[in-house]
Amino acid sequence: MAEAGVGSRYSSRLHRVFGAYVVGLLAFLLLMWGLEQQGLARLWLGPVFLFASVMMYAAIGIYGRTTEASEYYVAGRRIPAVYNGMATAADWMSAASFISLAGTLYLQGFAGTPSQPGGFAYLLGWTGGFCLVGLLIAPHLRRMNLYTVPDYFGVRYGGHWPRLIAAMAAVLCSFTYVVAQIYGIGLIASRLTGVQFEIGILLGLGGVLLCSFLGGMRAITWTQVAQYVVILLAFLIPVSWLAYKQLGNPLAPFVYGPQVEKITQLERKLAADPAELEVRRIFEQRAQALRRSLEDVPAALEARRRELQAQLRQARRQDADVEQVVMISRALAALPKDPEAARELWSRELQESLDRAQPLGGVPPVAVPYAGDPDGTAQERRDYQSSRLNFLALMFCLMLGTAGLPHLLTRYYTTPSVAQARASVAWSLFFIALVYISAPALAVLVKFEVMNNLVGTSYDALPAWIAQWSRVDPSLLTVRDVNGDRILQWGEIRMAADLIMLATPELAGLPYVVSGLVAAGGLAAALSTADGLLLTISNALVRDVYCQEIRRNVSDQNRVILSKFALLAVALLAAVAASQKPAGILPLVSASFSLAASAFVPALLLGIFWRGTTRAGAVAGMATGLAVTLFYMGVNAPPVRALLGWPPGQMLWFDIHPVSAAVFGVPAGLAVAVAASLLPRVNPMRSFP
Repeated sequence: MAEAGVGSRYSSRLHRVFGAYVVGLLAFLLLMWGLEQQGLARLWLGPVFLFASVMMYAAIGIYGRTTEASEYYVAGRRIPAVYNGMATAADWMSAASFISLAGTLYLQGFAGTPSQPGGFAYLLGWTGGFCLVGLLIAPHLRRMNLYTVPDYFGVRYGGHWPRLIAAMAAVLCSFTYVVAQIYGIGLIASRLTGVQFEIGILLGLGGVLLCSFLGGMRAITWTQVAQYVVILLAFLIPVSWLAYKQLGNPLAPFVYGPQVEKITQLERKLAADPAELEVRRIFEQRAQALRRSLEDVPAALEARRRELQAQLRQARRQDADVEQVVMISRALAALPKDPEAARELWSRELQESLDRAQPLGGVPPVAVPYAGDPDGTAQERRDYQSSRLNFLALMFCLMLGTAGLPHLLTRYYTTPSVAQARASVAWSLFFIALVYISAPALAVLVKFEVMNNLVGTSYDALPAWIAQWSRVDPSLLTVRDVNGDRILQWGEIRMAADLIMLATPELAGLPYVVSGLVAAGGLAAALSTADGLLLTISNALVRDVYCQEIRRNVSDQNRVILSKFALLAVALLAAVAASQKPAGILPLVSASFSLAASAFVPALLLGIFWRGTTRAGAVAGMATGLAVTLFYMGVNAPPVRALLGWPPGQMLWFDIHPVSAAVFGVPAGLAVAVAASLLPRVNPMRSFP
């Protein structure tokens, strides 16, 4: 009874603090809106949102600082289910969900293209994965009172190798994931403050370290609760505002259907527009020129270099405008340094030109269920089959990846009981659904806004946000007058998936305070996930590798100190990797799901539900699944193919894209784990370290 009274008082205090925080956040937003109405310059609003966000999270991190092992690793196992669900939702809705999901639905449609799996697979796969977590995994892990996911493999199977392989796999998939989050942090911070992308990474990284470095899981949990509220407001306010502007009703998920029909009519109009056809013809010509260049890359590269050098000499002789000289000089400097780099670059440009030469610039119609046509030509039938297959494959990988991600499963170690762990899974789904059901609506509403209001605008009257985002990163947004008519066509604007959500307020003409809120929401999503990932990596390296395999007699306090310094080192390394812009946010995140699914899920589920699983089976299954997945990703990665001297392109099995590599790794790992576990029953030699 006494414990129940203490728990009730603790929950009541949490509710009061949470209510005060929400009221304070709303008051801050109203204050910023009032200051904007009074004339506060946008130059100040962005940095204020960035500084206020980071300082708020840092204050929570400092308040939650600890050196106690149970508090640092599992927040003392006393987080109520509703708040753990909220923290899990924030941890889960990373930069991929907040920044890229609506953009993926915008660019790939609901079911995708022949070369892309489709945005709706992310919604179904990610939410469906929580059903696996709640039903099959979370209660069992919580019952064992562990600290990390590799702990489970060490306790269940014993020996060195199960824990060691699990720790290395946790580092691999979490590092891939965290690079994507830090990329998103740099993107948002640079847009809010106007600094370079690399400086933006360092600004945001300070907030990550202040949250996770000092207090571990205890500080991260309450920071993520605060971040979830920011994420929710930042997503729902612009989509509701846009729905009210277009349809007179702010309940976007329930009213956006009529816009699908209007977009379908606009798509037919654009597909037959003479100006759009001219843009497509120009891109087809560029594709043909690139094909010719790829036939003899060294000769084409040398010819292009000589042509630009001749143009530069002529411009200088004729005292041409400085702008023209600078443009030619930049084009000369941007030429690939060697034939291998030229072949890789021109192959990408060829694919882009071919895509943009397609109807609607390669963007699938919004109402088409799958790419291709089951009753069309042979190629259309192949595209239809490939589209459906990749949709299912990606959904499979995301579901199992959700069930295997170490930073997500660790969250269920923080609840007071097994029942609370189950309840927190349900709360996680509820809080995630509040955002996810609005993502398709946002994609449709933004597409209507672009087609109906932006396309057809004179280049002299384009809104300022286009130039501002182009300066942040030209790969996010390109607008070029391809056919020279000074009118923006649909085929002349190219927006990356990572831009759609962040640019929505400016695209819809909302107050700039909403743009600041959206950027703060994206920052919160990236920071919340980065915190959990960095903690997972540092714990795997220190607790599961160093303190188990190298030096066992380390006190709990020293383990915490070592974890903090490992976290700092990993964060700096991830920042360096993110500054190289290795890929978009969603591809990196999806790759980490395939790695987690193939490395953890077979051995994890077998260990829970089949007592006959042996240590040798777990080790063989984890190693096989991870090796198959890495191999399939590697042989289809352009840098790897270029390094090995292989021709550009992909070596696909059954037309499955590399992002869904776990569709091969998981069955392979499962089969090997079962076979190796059955083998000792025939051969009595069971010695496996």
